[in-house]
Amino acid sequence: MTFAFLHGYFPKNLLLAYMGLSAVVFVFYALDKTKARRGAWRISERTLHFLALIGGWPGAAIAQQTLRHKTQKRSFQIIFWLTVMMNCTALAWLMSSNGTRLLDIIN
Repeated sequence: MTFAFLHGYFPKNLLLAYMGLSAVVFVFYALDKTKARRGAWRISERTLHFLALIGGWPGAAIAQQTLRHKTQKRSFQIIFWLTVMMNCTALAWLMSSNGTRLLDIIN
């Protein structure tokens, strides 16, 4: 994304949205890890997957490795990487000629 942005192929607002959402998702993972250690109420996996799907997956991937959280649960990892692929597919469409028309309407 950063490479595409630096070469003028990626809208600034979209990059900022990914970065902001990634920061929020990182915090969600940190909170969930803390709650897991305490045995407290946890953030649902569905919520974590949804946040990854809508663009927070870079922050989720970093949080998983940095915090060593949700890395061993195979079912979670399968769904997580499916959400990454779905988001990247949607992003590729958004960057296509059809998708850029939609972005022009939104901006």
